[in-house]
Amino acid sequence: MLRIGAHTSIAGGVDNAVDEQLEYDGNCGQIFSHSPQVWQDPNIGDDEAEEFRQLSDDNDVGPWVIHTSYLVNLCTPKDDLREKSIDSMQKEVDAADKLDIPYVNVHLGAHTGAGVEGGLDNAASALEELDVPDGVTVLIESDAGSGTKLGGTFDELGGVLERCDLDLDVCLDTAHMFAAGYDLSTPEGVDETFAEFDEEIGLEHLECVHLNDSKHE
Repeated sequence: MLRIGAHTSIAGGVDNAVDEQLEYDGNCGQIFSHSPQVWQDPNIGDDEAEEFRQLSDDNDVGPWVIHTSYLVNLCTPKDDLREKSIDSMQKEVDAADKLDIPYVNVHLGAHTGAGVEGGLDNAASALEELDVPDGVTVLIESDAGSGTKLGGTFDELGGVLERCDLDLDVCLDTAHMFAAGYDLSTPEGVDETFAEFDEEIGLEHLECVHLNDSKHE
């Protein structure tokens, strides 16, 4: 069965994300556990967590993904931002465990002067500080790679997987990939792109695709 769904809202309770997903006829989905624009802890009550799990099971909706805060920067050389990012990530994987969500999705962030290799080292070591519950996997999401942001190339994504002792997997965002120079405009281009991914990282590490349109033709 093809698993395809939308990013849905937890406004009014995380269980509402399942109801919204069912309105779209989705059978999997993604949520934010809190506003992604601020440093904030997930605040998910036991009752709504139970309702989320039950509704998902009863309607065969899953797997779900939690997308982390946009403020998280795993590549940063700045100690304070690094600690905030690790703390935020830890709370996200714990929330995923509470909700029986198998994936937490994160962008690598920007190296802001540490260099590509230094940024990848920073990201891998930050992830290794997490205590990831059994049944939860961190997904590294591809980025457009603008400025000093990392994750725009398969080489950079694979570099974190190679450096990190955690069992990591990958989420590919089609709009980000296209902006980063991967040709997804034709069936042949898609075949070539995913063959390259398989060669550099391995399709066994591809757990999720953000299927997004692009502002560019």
